[in-house]
Amino acid sequence: MPPQPDNVCKWVDQQTALRIFATYEETTTSQRHIKPLHHYVACRLVLEGGFLPEEITPRPPFRAQRRKGEWLLSYDEALAGGGEQTVLGGLKTKNVDVVILKDGLGPVMSVSCKGAIGAFRNLTNRMEEAVGDCTNLHITYPAMVTGYLFVMRAHRQDTLIAASGTTSTPLGPGRVIAQNDIAIQKSGEPVEAIVRFHNALRELTNRSGVRNDVSRYEAVSLALVDPDINAGQVLDTYPNADSPLRVERFFETLYMRYDERYVYSAPDLKSVTRRREWSPASPIFDPNLAASLPITSLGFEARIAAGAGDAEPES
Repeated sequence: MPPQPDNVCKWVDQQTALRIFATYEETTTSQRHIKPLHHYVACRLVLEGGFLPEEITPRPPFRAQRRKGEWLLSYDEALAGGGEQTVLGGLKTKNVDVVILKDGLGPVMSVSCKGAIGAFRNLTNRMEEAVGDCTNLHITYPAMVTGYLFVMRAHRQDTLIAASGTTSTPLGPGRVIAQNDIAIQKSGEPVEAIVRFHNALRELTNRSGVRNDVSRYEAVSLALVDPDINAGQVLDTYPNADSPLRVERFFETLYMRYDERYVYSAPDLKSVTRRREWSPASPIFDPNLAASLPITSLGFEARIAAGAGDAEPES
């Protein structure tokens, strides 16, 4: 099979997606540094979230088939798709990185993946963009579960090579790390600009009901990514353990809000809205096929049915 274009969804793990983001050295206008994160999110929404791959843009490289009341999941690279979904906002249309569409309901979940590789004093502009995008989408779709996943390169003070004075050129060949690109001080603490950004993002998360502020997201995460020795690894020291912005809380919050709005509160639509449980007999979980799959260790728990007795009723 010929190589797939970069924008076609590929099954990658979190470490790989973030390593590409943390070490990418070309210009960022192509979004090649952040696209793998889009793909990771889309694939995780299938494996862990239980959403059908054909409901998601970009379309993950999976095939879901119902057989004898069970849902079987397999890897199929030929089915993968790319691009972004254009969503009708209250103020303007918006191309969103990852979107789940349900027949008859429209977009029910969206995730925006944003990143910063330096110039952290400009984070105020990112806040304004985040508020505007969320408000725009929620005006038209107040029930839609929206997520905002922000990653940044965690350059440390002791890696500072020289001051560049440039804040708009991406880090890469011939581009030194400037003072404004530093995220972690010698003490191990984040710089003040990142602390302020974290505190502002914290005010934008945890929208729990459709009547709540439309400028808040259902889930927001901030992840600082090591660009050096452990490239792609998320720093565990910040945000703090009790922060709602910890990346490990991001997906579980999205699923919780989705189930509350689209499953528990609308039982008549359950056949359409419920999240699937994958049969343990699915080819994608077959250890004998592991060598032919791109990923062998997920890093999270797949949504696997307990057994044949848990087969879904026919809808």
